Amino acid sequence: MNEWKVIIPPAAISEIRKIYGYIAHTLLVPGTALNQVQRIFKAAKSLANMPKKFALYEKEPWRGRGLRKRPVDNYVILYLTNDNMKEVVIFHVFYGGRDIENILRNEAERGGAEGLF
Repeated sequence: MNEWKVIIPPAAISEIRKIYGYIAHTLLVPGTALNQVQRIFKAAKSLANMPKKFALYEKEPWRGRGLRKRPVDNYVILYLTNDNMKEVVIFHVFYGGRDIENILRNEAERGGAEGLF
């Protein structure tokens, strides 16, 4: 099976670091924080094998643009696939209980996500 390249931009790495910081320093469980971050990276890297396995984001306009979400425990990875380049680009990694639609809307208003929205 041809693997796709998984790209985790600095902004997504920063979000993962924040997850670690919250669990390790606020909740005071650094071992759990490390395990969670490792599971997130493993899940992101697994997208190289079957990037379209996970559901498209359920609301427009993001669904029509191919935004997908990959759950990881209580967290979510939002990503896009580029068929021509065989790439998976991770755009966000955060707690799944957050208002994802509001985050995406605010990003679109600011012109974020490299022209995605």
